[in-house]
Amino acid sequence: MASEGQFDYESVLCVKPEVNVYRIPPRASNRAVRAADWKLDAPDWTGRMRVTARGKVAYVKLEDKVSGELFAQAPVEEYPGITVETVSDSSRYFVLRIQDDNGRSAFIGIGFGDRGDAFDFNVALQDHFKWVKQENEFTKQAQAPDSAPKLDLGFKEGQTITLNIGQSKKKDRSRPQSSGGLGFLPPPPGGKLAPPPSSRATNLNTQTTAGGADTGCLLDLDSSNSNSVAPSNPTSTANNDLWGDFDSVTLK
Repeated sequence: MASEGQFDYESVLCVKPEVNVYRIPPRASNRAVRAADWKLDAPDWTGRMRVTARGKVAYVKLEDKVSGELFAQAPVEEYPGITVETVSDSSRYFVLRIQDDNGRSAFIGIGFGDRGDAFDFNVALQDHFKWVKQENEFTKQAQAPDSAPKLDLGFKEGQTITLNIGQSKKKDRSRPQSSGGLGFLPPPPGGKLAPPPSSRATNLNTQTTAGGADTGCLLDLDSSNSNSVAPSNPTSTANNDLWGDFDSVTLK
């Protein structure tokens, strides 16, 4: 993990083209600062604000609009904190603690004409120090990786485990079928069941069968009559012959 001294480059977090600077009266008590106590209609300086970051420290720089000459800067090591404070009566004004190269510091008031510029300034500082917080947590974890408690998943002495693998399948296979209820016949070899005969087809078959039986009876009667008539001729002929012989004998 890179240390703080290895961050030699400077990144720009936010730039606002216009910001007003005010001289503020000394704070008499611990009460919150009010922007209404300042001379808001007559700012003491107007210029450009640029928020940069070098490592974990952010810098609020007040620069000239044209030349870019540095007017004042405030190193911010934490936010919210004593370096940048909000006022109690407006969201567009802040109290800034500036510091020179000799370490001397002073408090001034800054304000934005647009509420959106003040919002961007606030969010830029919040995002930077949120990143700083995450970096500090990663550094602590890297330095003490074994400090977190470990989860022991091993078996204790004398501890056993039982696995019931495949028991449910064996139970399903060995379960007897119930004898009660309606049974179903297996399907035919073809795999399809023939549809049941309709009532109309049954009536037609019944009528055809009955008609065929009557016709057969009539045919039987005709055949019996023809058979009974046919042999009657020889009988009568024989009788006639017998009587003829008797008549012939009687006449003699």
